[in-house]
Amino acid sequence: MAKGKPTTDPENHTGEGIFFTSRLFDGFDILSRNVFLAYDSRTREDRIQETPEFRGNLVVLELDNDTRNTLKQVFDEHSEDGDDGFSKTVVPVGLISRSQAKRLLTRFDRFRKVILDFTGVERIGQGFADEVFRVFTRAHSNVELVPFNVNQQVAAMIQHLRSTV
Repeated sequence: MAKGKPTTDPENHTGEGIFFTSRLFDGFDILSRNVFLAYDSRTREDRIQETPEFRGNLVVLELDNDTRNTLKQVFDEHSEDGDDGFSKTVVPVGLISRSQAKRLLTRFDRFRKVILDFTGVERIGQGFADEVFRVFTRAHSNVELVPFNVNQQVAAMIQHLRSTV
């Protein structure tokens, strides 16, 4: 859901509604099964973490009395210049294995630009970097992957794998 576009019924809706709603509110939290997803519009940060098993679903929406969020601003942040569609997304990264990379990459092919936020990530594994920056890039040359907030060690691993494409 942090990426946008998940849907159980693609014939009848795009799956973009919850994503754009989460970005319009000042705070948005979802707890379902063993996953907690939170978005804070003030810092523009997503947080995803595993939790103990939770039965049911919990959704919390927070709207500041003096919110500055507008629907136009939210749409503009997730489209490329001159594009009216939902073509760009920002995804928090906190994973290091190849299998985790494959889950992370789900639905990336639906975007033209994906910004990967590595805030707080000290290192990434070779398998993770290979899957994201070599395998995926070769198979989806129309999708631009943009690493963001990378430290020197992560940047070196990304550069190494990009040089083999």
